[in-house]
Amino acid sequence: MSGIQYVTKETLEQMKNELQHMKGVERPAASRAIAEAREKGDLRENAEYDAAKEAQGLLEAKISQLEGQIATARIVDESTIDTSKVSILTKVKVTNLNNNKQVTYQIVSEKEADLKSGKISSTSPIGKGLLGKAVGEVAEVTAPAGVLKFRVEEISV
Repeated sequence: MSGIQYVTKETLEQMKNELQHMKGVERPAASRAIAEAREKGDLRENAEYDAAKEAQGLLEAKISQLEGQIATARIVDESTIDTSKVSILTKVKVTNLNNNKQVTYQIVSEKEADLKSGKISSTSPIGKGLLGKAVGEVAEVTAPAGVLKFRVEEISV
């Protein structure tokens, strides 16, 4: 993840808290698990040791990834969002022209995406297609199900 990731202040705080938990709680626990496994004898035939080392490696990879996300995160202030065009953190009501159903999505970062609560990633096919569109414009989105057409009905924060 080398690109800039736009997040809310709350999400950035959540990411920082998660990182602190990994470094302060999970990392020492992984070290203790390795030490306990090491005490059980021959390391060449010790599956518990191998599992503990692998778990530590995965944890360190997660820590590194989260540090990278935090380093590239930019806070977006909802009060400064322009609602003339679809942008990150805007809520957009669209009509699917294929079936005439209306749906409201909020365009968010990958970290905040949650389709069940109507939050789609700005990097998803639909999110990419809607970015920059104004009310009345039609976005053509190439999705696995084929080409979808969405007409922007309303943009809000």
